[in-house]
Amino acid sequence: MIGIGEHAKLSASASNRWIHCTPSARLCERYPDSSSAYALEGTQAHELAEYKLKSMLGLPCKSPVPQLSMYSAEMDDYVSGYCDYVLEIIEGLKQSGAVPLVLLEQRVDFGDYVPYGFGTADVLIITDDELRLIDLKYGKGVQVSASENSQLMLYALGAMSQFGFLYGFSKVILTIYQPRLENVSTYETSVSELVRWANEVLRPAAALADAGEGEFAVGDWCTFCRAKNECRARADHNLELARYAFRQPPLLEDWEITDILSRVDELTRWANGIKDYAFREALAGKRWPGWKLCEGRSVRKYSNEKAVEKAARAAGYYTNIFRTVLIPLSEMEKKMGKRNFNRILGNLVIRPPGKPVLVPESDKRPEMSVETAAEAFVNAESIQDEC
Repeated sequence: MIGIGEHAKLSASASNRWIHCTPSARLCERYPDSSSAYALEGTQAHELAEYKLKSMLGLPCKSPVPQLSMYSAEMDDYVSGYCDYVLEIIEGLKQSGAVPLVLLEQRVDFGDYVPYGFGTADVLIITDDELRLIDLKYGKGVQVSASENSQLMLYALGAMSQFGFLYGFSKVILTIYQPRLENVSTYETSVSELVRWANEVLRPAAALADAGEGEFAVGDWCTFCRAKNECRARADHNLELARYAFRQPPLLEDWEITDILSRVDELTRWANGIKDYAFREALAGKRWPGWKLCEGRSVRKYSNEKAVEKAARAAGYYTNIFRTVLIPLSEMEKKMGKRNFNRILGNLVIRPPGKPVLVPESDKRPEMSVETAAEAFVNAESIQDEC
């Protein structure tokens, strides 16, 4: 029998991992669930969003701002944009004649498919025709897509279990709102298709994950796995590239180059993760055979800037000892807030063409011609040299 406190190992937020790599659920239990400043920032952004939405909808609420240690004008702007988006959806439904039920931070139970499975949906909007979920993602490290997003699909299953008998909706619309990456992603499916996925994919995977059974599998779901740095399957997957180690790129076949390109970013992340893990363990006292901790390269700096200024002026150096530059654009935007920044400086900011990059064909960005890419590369290099 599963204990009440064990539900977290099959959480909705980690479902993309444990659905694809079922043994990882039990394996990750061996590692502490450490939080981060990014997680805290996301939590506080959600608290602010809940307050703002309740205020806009005329619901009782109390401002959490005095208790938000990471609150800023930037956070306020991004969250306000999210709230405006939610209100636009609600107003659009009302204008179409619907009477939407709006639920904020609603607990949903999907235990019919996942042992002790439940979560919290940011925004649920229910009408007779459709079920909508809108999820705020405040992070900017990884762009999140709503397309077949298992976390939102689990929340939708929970909402269907709780409200399906009251409403006759047959359409499910899932939206990710990720303001700091200017990403609004929406995916539409049907209730019948969602139930089919739940029965054929989710339920069997959840049973294996709960038992710690199944096969280890490597993919983008490894990114937030706590066991990723010591995972044998991930190591074997990445070390396959070692077979190319003693061959020069011009001697490789095209299919081999393509194979390397498809995995080199993951290989780099894996290698850097191993280095970071080994370093943190060494700081904690672990001895790695053949390796040691030592002082790294140090950069000189002034010990007292006012004393430096005084000594330089006393020696006759009055000019050119200070340099005044504008703060970086991102810092300026954070200081002013996004809306004020756009109002005050919007027409003074340009976005030059980015340096060309080689990406998979599945990337949503339009393809550049060889001539345009070559010109952009030269221009980007010259700008970098000037800096």
